Amino acid sequence: MATNAIIHLENLGKNIKAARKRIGSSRKICLPVKADAYGHGAVPVSNYALKSGVDYLAVSGIYEGRELRKGGIKAPVLLLSQTLPEELLEIADLELIPIVSDEDFIKEAGRAAEKLNKELTVHLKIDTGMGRLGCSPEDALKLAKYICNSRKLKLGGIATHFPVSDSIIKNDIDYTKEQIRQFTNMISRIREAGINPGIVHAANTGALVFHEDSYFDMVRPGLFLYGYLPDSVEIGKTLSDTKPETDLPEVDPIMELRSVLVSIKKIKKGEAVSYGRTWTAKEDTHIGVIPTGYADGFPRGLSGNHSILIRDKAYPLAGRICMDLCMIDLGQRPEAERWDDATIFGPGFINASDMAEKINTIPYEITCNINKRVPRIYVES
Repeated sequence: MATNAIIHLENLGKNIKAARKRIGSSRKICLPVKADAYGHGAVPVSNYALKSGVDYLAVSGIYEGRELRKGGIKAPVLLLSQTLPEELLEIADLELIPIVSDEDFIKEAGRAAEKLNKELTVHLKIDTGMGRLGCSPEDALKLAKYICNSRKLKLGGIATHFPVSDSIIKNDIDYTKEQIRQFTNMISRIREAGINPGIVHAANTGALVFHEDSYFDMVRPGLFLYGYLPDSVEIGKTLSDTKPETDLPEVDPIMELRSVLVSIKKIKKGEAVSYGRTWTAKEDTHIGVIPTGYADGFPRGLSGNHSILIRDKAYPLAGRICMDLCMIDLGQRPEAERWDDATIFGPGFINASDMAEKINTIPYEITCNINKRVPRIYVES
């Protein structure tokens, strides 16, 4: 294939070390590898991460957990989304860890574990303000007791989630601090009732960077470990009144999308390139063709607003990005040659966060959308 996603595993290792330095040696790190590790490849990324100091993995549903187990991964795996009752037997068999947040589903989990005569570890989710999954703080103690009284269930942990921990706006900071306060109080009440809450975890990327008081027993920094800080870090560099008072860690993106310059052709001033004739040459020039398009995950919305790196020089896109191809303006006397490598994005160049900002999205969407037809190549140096 001409187009490949190069996964720089050494950068993943650096980012894990940065997280470890921030949280200390006693806390655990959970790496979310849902959505095929945000497009990076779940099994290879998980294997490398576990060797590099990650303790837990997290996925969305059973299908992703099954893939990890088939890949030979034996580490603890959290199921972050609500699973279905009919999946519980396989969940228990695969020794995955479902998140639970209501009595009915806890009963279903207990029945499945008893049917297999196998202990099933669960984590209780408390909704402190995300408004998505999780029980109310008022119900947390009752549900923790219910889990502990179940013959085949084990309370392995308690979690919550933050919707605005990555924000540096004062109201959002206050909101997150209130979530942390509520969560801390509930954990204290559960402990006072004589219940071991297991692993207490809450911190996502934003909380890891901005809220040290949210680290508890384990952190779950997805975007951070894939090489990106919250967008508000960049905003804070220009807004001195909102810049967070924290030493910001350094992280390195681990994905590079690389292709090849497969064709060079001369065109004359006034000639158009690509669909819609949105781009015309202002002078005689050369057009380079790169076999990467929106079917590969190169967003069409970047047409006319992106450059591609060849021989350490950035060349602007010419015309609309097509399904399988894009074009660049090489100029009147191109330094690039046919079959040269071409970097669409990656470390040391335009990254997924830069691209996301241009089209009003988030870097998660950029990396997750790199299509399965694009081979992943894993390098460690």
